[in-house]
Amino acid sequence: MIGRIQGKILEKIPPHILIDCNGVGYEIEVPMTTFYDLPEVGNEVVLLTHFLVREDAQLLFGFATDQERIIFRKLLKVNGIGAKASLSILGGMTTNELTHSIQTQDVNSLIKIPGVGKKTAERLILELKDKFSDTEFASSKHQGSSELSDIQNALLALGYNQKDILTVTKNLEEDVSVNDGIKIALKLLSN
Repeated sequence: MIGRIQGKILEKIPPHILIDCNGVGYEIEVPMTTFYDLPEVGNEVVLLTHFLVREDAQLLFGFATDQERIIFRKLLKVNGIGAKASLSILGGMTTNELTHSIQTQDVNSLIKIPGVGKKTAERLILELKDKFSDTEFASSKHQGSSELSDIQNALLALGYNQKDILTVTKNLEEDVSVNDGIKIALKLLSN
């Protein structure tokens, strides 16, 4: 499984990008929210990825944040929602807006996303409302921070669950180092 890719951007043709990684060009599809934040062609980029193998294709999807990738994976599990629709949904609103819309069962905001009708919006709400906890994607001053991501990944590797990790890490100081953040989080998790 390809979980992360780093390399130079060779092409940007929405929603596809081509990244050169040590002489190998990877074609990656990204949501428009990620596409707009990418640096110019010729610059280095790091993306989290999801590798999807189908009978007729092998596809690589890229995301700027772990939250986008988590939501993409949850969307893929919804009956009738494929990879293209998941990218469209992620490109239509931020992860916080999507989570809020699902938690509050706001069909009207979901149908504003291109390609999402009323039935699809209702299915999204029905199948995902219990899968998004209030704290899981709560906005945080750290969102997208690589230090926070490193802290959370270390705690996951130690066996703590995602909900508890997000609860304790959302209150960490903005400039906390990875080592200090892990120590503080471990102390909070042991209480």
